[in-house]
Amino acid sequence: MLTYTSRLLRWFISPFYGQERSYWRAITACFLAASTFWLLNALNKTYTTRITYPLQWRYDSERYIPVRPLPTEVAVNVTGRGWKLLRKNLLLDVRPAEVRLGRLPATRFVTGQSLRPALQAAMENLQFNYILNDTLWVEFDRLITRRVPLGLSPNADGSALPYAAVFTPESIAFRGPAATVNRLASPYPVHLPQAPAGSSEGAMSVPIGGPALVETNVQDVRVRLQPRPLVTLPVRVVPELHDFPDSLRFRLRPATVQVQVQCFPEDTARLDLSQVRVLLHYVQFRGSDSSLQPVLTQTPRLARGTRILTPTVRVSQR
Repeated sequence: MLTYTSRLLRWFISPFYGQERSYWRAITACFLAASTFWLLNALNKTYTTRITYPLQWRYDSERYIPVRPLPTEVAVNVTGRGWKLLRKNLLLDVRPAEVRLGRLPATRFVTGQSLRPALQAAMENLQFNYILNDTLWVEFDRLITRRVPLGLSPNADGSALPYAAVFTPESIAFRGPAATVNRLASPYPVHLPQAPAGSSEGAMSVPIGGPALVETNVQDVRVRLQPRPLVTLPVRVVPELHDFPDSLRFRLRPATVQVQVQCFPEDTARLDLSQVRVLLHYVQFRGSDSSLQPVLTQTPRLARGTRILTPTVRVSQR
């Protein structure tokens, strides 16, 4: 079998063996001519096939905005000559089907039946048979503009930053879907970079950013940082006796130690003053009556500064 196949192959290629270059050029020209004739003949025939046809949506873009991408094309079944089908597939001189939307934002879908007139009007020299998609889903929202003042974003733990900021401009106009724009915080938080590069005037440029589909009237703002005032809160704490013998009883004068705690105004409501702890160490006790210096051992998490106002506590053995 192998010998027979080899002989058949030699018989087929023997006419081409040893021919000059001009011979091969002639063979190539014949193949090209035959291929071109076959292609032209095929393109002149009529076919029924599936293609994707581009869509162009018409709606009031000044009042409404799509909140998810609109379909750009639709699958349809058509009949036409090969030339026309080739031009449609290559998107050469194709007029998109215009789909007009009304009753926004209530409209949630477009049926295949409602697309039929637009597709028939757009297709030239093609017979539209039917659409392969039953429904195209759309989602719109009202397009609104809202101006929001700016503020510094707090620390990751929710505590206030140790400085205030002056913004230029002081507020930003956000334009986008109503549901998204109405959810924006006021003041809108501006996130400072990890290592801000301040200018010689102490100001920096910070990008605004924002949610998807929302545009701003400026891309960045100038931020100038400045020290913030603190709120001072007095608190009286009963000092704890550290390493004092349990078998003995002691009297403290005064019985409480006054401590001054500082925080930022917005942290006042969340400041837990019960976390302030003051200790008196037994190692300072001399004899039956001594004056001990109170030591601050624990402060509230949101405190920005603490100071003991009572310098000493007189401790005497009962």
